[in-house]
Amino acid sequence: MAPRNDGPQQGGKKQVPTLLWALPPVAVLAAVFLYPLALVVQQSVTPDTGGTSLQPYADVFASSAFREALGTTVWLAVGATVGCLVLGFVLALVIAFVPFPGGKAVAKFIDVFLSFPSFLITLALLFIYGTVGMANGLWTDATGAHSGPFQFLTTPWGVLLAEITYFTPFVMRPLLAAFSQLDTAQLEVASSLGARPARIVRWVILPEALPALAAGGSLVLVMCLNEFGIVLFTGAKGVTTLPMLVYSKAILESDYPAACVVAVVNIAISVGLYGLYRVVSRRVGA
Repeated sequence: MAPRNDGPQQGGKKQVPTLLWALPPVAVLAAVFLYPLALVVQQSVTPDTGGTSLQPYADVFASSAFREALGTTVWLAVGATVGCLVLGFVLALVIAFVPFPGGKAVAKFIDVFLSFPSFLITLALLFIYGTVGMANGLWTDATGAHSGPFQFLTTPWGVLLAEITYFTPFVMRPLLAAFSQLDTAQLEVASSLGARPARIVRWVILPEALPALAAGGSLVLVMCLNEFGIVLFTGAKGVTTLPMLVYSKAILESDYPAACVVAVVNIAISVGLYGLYRVVSRRVGA
């Protein structure tokens, strides 16, 4: 009688099925992420009157506060992303291709900067451009005026400045990595043929940087959509984004169904943009 085959063996020992190895991380993922997310979705369709209904979605979508928060979130995220892409590309070009003392130290500092919390950068901007900050203090000392001219930090433009300041290194990091892999012979050949620096950037460097720009820009866009600390610490009371609206509905108004509805919308936008990024990155890479 032929011996029974109980499964794949290696060295006389039975191999553990791949499914069993996958179960622990899947269980942890479900417990830590999927279960809380499911609770948020469930709460979003559970009005205070009880039962299950889409009325919370109808109420939130019909409110002007939600529409204003959605518009503010989108334009701040898009504006900050564009600013980060432009500023990050220019700064990365200077660090990578313009020799200057301390260039390597600056490049290493970018890695450290990525670990800073967003409120720390916002706090630094408050010390400089706040109502009683250094810039206004110097102005009042020099002119004798009662107040300084720098009052923009508590406006949407102040939030935009803080987001660009904080998120630009997230664009520079992949750009610097891409520039380090660039064949310098291409630059030398283009220069020897008489190409000006702007033309070299346009036709040699920029095509190589597109995947890094797409990666960094998409990351910044998603993080700006979900940014909470910068808006809170700037004290911009007239600026309400989707995360701020979640905080307001849940903590200040105790309207948890509405807060969960806004959170679900925010998550859907973020996941949709991530999916779009994956499609674009594949095409750019190809």
